[in-house]
Amino acid sequence: MSLHPGSSLSVLLGRRLPPSAGEARRAHRSAAAGAMAPQRRSAPRGPESGSGTAAAPDRGGRRHGSAKKSRGQPEPWWRWLKAACLLCLAALGGLLSWSCLSAEDGVTEVLAPHSENLQGKFIEIPCSEDYDSHKRFEGCTPRKCGRGVTDAVITREEAERIQAVQFPLYGSSVNQDIGEALLNSFSEIGVWASILDLHSGALSLGKHFVNLYRYFGDKVQDIFTEEDFALYRDVRRRIQQRIAQNFGISSSSMYLTKPTFFSRINNTEAKTTHDEYWHPHVDKVTYGSFDYTSLLYLSDYTEDFGGGRFVFMDAGSNKTVEPRAGRVSFFTSGSENLHRVEKVHWGTRYAITISFTCNPDHGIGDPVLM
Repeated sequence: MSLHPGSSLSVLLGRRLPPSAGEARRAHRSAAAGAMAPQRRSAPRGPESGSGTAAAPDRGGRRHGSAKKSRGQPEPWWRWLKAACLLCLAALGGLLSWSCLSAEDGVTEVLAPHSENLQGKFIEIPCSEDYDSHKRFEGCTPRKCGRGVTDAVITREEAERIQAVQFPLYGSSVNQDIGEALLNSFSEIGVWASILDLHSGALSLGKHFVNLYRYFGDKVQDIFTEEDFALYRDVRRRIQQRIAQNFGISSSSMYLTKPTFFSRINNTEAKTTHDEYWHPHVDKVTYGSFDYTSLLYLSDYTEDFGGGRFVFMDAGSNKTVEPRAGRVSFFTSGSENLHRVEKVHWGTRYAITISFTCNPDHGIGDPVLM
């Protein structure tokens, strides 16, 4: 048995064995070939390693260290791939950030654009547990929850008539003198009226509330007419029927409840916390009697005012309703419909909130001209 020179066994024996005949012939031929090859200039000596020995050349005359260094350098296409991956990750991060900001600003999805005339749009959603803590009324208390928008219940002309009724300050020319007198009486407040409840006659002026009926007494009939109240009652009835139809209940099981009011919102600075209308809230929590809420818009988004959109705040996304004169938005009043109103940036936003309860004890009658 022959051992290769430098094999582990020959090292263990502490001596090199004499080469075999075949090995001697191969060594002789290699030496002869080396003598006939043209001489080349030797490459500059590289820096010595820590052990004091330079890297040994391979069969092609290159040093192993240089080969390793060459193999360690990434090919150009790897650099392009790395840059492309980083670019994709940056774009994805930007998209996610934009989505989050969009959700916070209430622009994730426009449920009802102001430019569209919607005959009816309804979305069913799971009910919250808010109704479990209240007395249930079979055939009325929500078991089917959701939200809807329609432009087919109230006409634009009717909305304009109701807007004229909303405040004596903005009524017909006959009422201008009365409206100016009322405003002058509270000139120290320095703001326009924001809320009017036709049922109680409560009128908000900044930090103050006045009873419109008591303030004007018999002259209140110079501000409102029986036709105004009749239109209001008819509008309430049509909205109530549309809500009952979409939620599969009888309209006779629903009762008008308070507060039901007109609202006027502009970009005037809030005087009290009650004027900060833009905070998220749940109607069933704020007003325990509410089971169904509706809003009738009396002015147009982007034409009469900027901002002021109605925002349903869903988990992970928002659904936005853009006001349009005559548009009715309605929904179940529980936590399944957490919502807010965007701040009005310019102009004036008019609307009426009309709400319904299933509890007859919390019901109120239609307003009447006193």
